[in-house]
Amino acid sequence: MGVQGLATLLENYGQIYREVQFRKSRLVIDGCNLLYLMYFSSGLDENHGGEYAAFEEQIEKFVSALRDCGISPYVVLDGGTDSTDKKLDTLLERAESRIKKAHQAAVEGRKQHILPLLTKMVFKQTLARLEVPVAQCYGEADQQIAALANEWKCPVLSNDSDFYIFDLPVGLLPISHFKWEAVEQSGSQRYIPCKSYKTSSFCIVFNVQPELLPTLAALAGNDYVKLKRMETPINWAQFATAGSETQSRLEGLLCWLKGFTTPEEALEAAVGLMGGLNTKRKAEVKKSLNLGMEEYKLPPSYLSRFFIHGIAPPLPVVEKVAVPIPDWIQLPLLQARLTADVLDVLQLQRMSLSVCVDHKDTPTANLTSRPLRQVMYGLLLGGGTALQVEERDREGLQMKFNLVPPVFRGVTQRLVLNSLNKAELSERLQLLLDTLQVTEACLSRLPPPLRLPVAVICFWLQNARPRPDEKLLKALLLGLSVGDPLRHTAALQTEDHRCKRHLDLTVVHAFNQWQVCMKDSIHLNQLLGFPLPEPQVSRLYQGVLVHELVHRMRTTGRLKVFLKSDRSSVRQYRTMVTVVHQFLAQRVSTPSESHNEVAAPRQRRPLDDLTVNLQQLFLQYDDEEAATEINSAVRVQQELHLDKLVSVKTRYRTKERNNRSHNLELARKEESRGWDLL
Repeated sequence: MGVQGLATLLENYGQIYREVQFRKSRLVIDGCNLLYLMYFSSGLDENHGGEYAAFEEQIEKFVSALRDCGISPYVVLDGGTDSTDKKLDTLLERAESRIKKAHQAAVEGRKQHILPLLTKMVFKQTLARLEVPVAQCYGEADQQIAALANEWKCPVLSNDSDFYIFDLPVGLLPISHFKWEAVEQSGSQRYIPCKSYKTSSFCIVFNVQPELLPTLAALAGNDYVKLKRMETPINWAQFATAGSETQSRLEGLLCWLKGFTTPEEALEAAVGLMGGLNTKRKAEVKKSLNLGMEEYKLPPSYLSRFFIHGIAPPLPVVEKVAVPIPDWIQLPLLQARLTADVLDVLQLQRMSLSVCVDHKDTPTANLTSRPLRQVMYGLLLGGGTALQVEERDREGLQMKFNLVPPVFRGVTQRLVLNSLNKAELSERLQLLLDTLQVTEACLSRLPPPLRLPVAVICFWLQNARPRPDEKLLKALLLGLSVGDPLRHTAALQTEDHRCKRHLDLTVVHAFNQWQVCMKDSIHLNQLLGFPLPEPQVSRLYQGVLVHELVHRMRTTGRLKVFLKSDRSSVRQYRTMVTVVHQFLAQRVSTPSESHNEVAAPRQRRPLDDLTVNLQQLFLQYDDEEAATEINSAVRVQQELHLDKLVSVKTRYRTKERNNRSHNLELARKEESRGWDLL
């Protein structure tokens, strides 16, 4: 990200930075850069699917530290992909690298900086809950971040080396030197010790003209210009003093730039150093370099008006947009209440899918949630076009581009994007439930925040391959039920020394599929205007916890430390089990066409085994409420003529447990032991 090797070089020139006691100021934050650095520097899990509650806690501490020092944060996020594809080669190169690292992490168990799938959602939701102003740009955020900082005369917080090039009046605060976890006090004033960078200091130390900094970035290579790939790359090290390869290259380039006063002179001379280029190729190289330099010109800021007045600017004009983008989409996009993927689908008919830690020989987890995305494509592109969306995903260790058709069926055919925000709630809800293959009646006994997660679990059970077994399901439901995921994760880690065992790749793949289903369901729910409440993502999944629960159930069959919980969590868990059990019983009785048959036909397998195993879950309940749920579930099965799936032994043990449940004193004693019974 940014200018190759520049941040590393500057670490050897400490005099460029100035020590600062930062307080009582606005601060424009490069949100995507902070998100990645904060997660990876916190030592949180990456390979089990993420530790979202712990990450949420880090964000809360960060915001609290800023506010304690009178700092007003404004977080700016990247939006859609640049429609000119100037950065396409860089993006594809990074995606291919992530695919290889994700496989390496799965095989070796070591961290490779693969961001867990729902991390960005946790980041956005937590900032919104803390009432931190957030803006999601229509495209790349760097220019708008710099323009806003320039207008407000405040610093930027980022580790992106592009901000070493922008001429920022108050400068850059590198995140790596921003000691927010060590707030200090001077008199009555609290402050964050940090280092400040300004381009004027850079130019003094290296004796180059300020106007040449964008030229330096283009010639060194940034996200838009890669001179190394050209036919005759320049050996800048020949102009440098001794040092490491990267430093020699940049120091040599800086020494060479001292002899020029204008960018035009420097570019002409640089092209001359390449040698052997014909006139046409020279013109192409100059054009590429000029485009790379233009990225550091500050445009007018549209974020100031948004942050102060809540007004969204018009979308930039893009040539050859197949589907007009309605005005109502602009504000939720800028508020980060709608995924920026919407813009990529509308403007480019393209979707870049997430990479997660997984073995190369497993199918991509994104196949499982493709039917959800196809419905979203149908809503966005409409039924009157023959457009398809190019999904960029992995196959093995390679990047693969798949053309995926939108889906138009049922309610989708009656909804139009231009008026989607005004459609009846009942229609929007019906479309979401139909897509997830559940009914409103099935979810009605759940509290509203759990309806979408449980609906996604039902979809996952139907569409994941291989089919999840009852232990995977139970671990996921237990993880959803706990009131304090941090405490329970810590308890398990204390007993087993942070669960230092090899990754179970079948469990990894199963929960990857659930997470992509959750992610795409939340995106569809956002586009439909939240017909179901958006769940608090940080409470949905704790990777280390659910992996450990699966391991213990498979090895001992009991969960000895998990948990001494409050009764509400126990009831919540049992209610979810009942809902999922009834859903599966109905699906066995009346199988319907799987949406996956549209996207990727795969052989269906009966749900009988899982239904029987879920019946066994009911045998572990001991209170009167659970007995009522058991009887209700048994009646459902009898009505559906599925009681033949339940063994004589199962029916006998169910009756025995039902009788015991009427002894309320015994039930209370056993419930107080927590979920050891499981």
